[in-house]
Amino acid sequence: MDEQLTVRLPAELSRALRQAAAQTQRKSSEIVRLALRNYLGLAGAEPGRAADRVRGLLGSLESGQPDLVARSRTYLLESIRRGG
Repeated sequence: MDEQLTVRLPAELSRALRQAAAQTQRKSSEIVRLALRNYLGLAGAEPGRAADRVRGLLGSLESGQPDLVARSRTYLLESIRRGG
């Protein structure tokens, strides 16, 4: 059974959380859960999310795509459509 936790955040952190939620179109609670999982070294993000399917293209120094910078959006969208 899931547990509920109430946390008081400083205004600056609360503002940053709301901004991240809006930018990623996620709920604040989801971002907090992901941050806790990351901080505690637990299993990665939820499988099947779009970000997970394009993780191989993010931050890669050797992507094999000579025009990755110019066509990054195209490659990301193609990867999301392929599901991996």
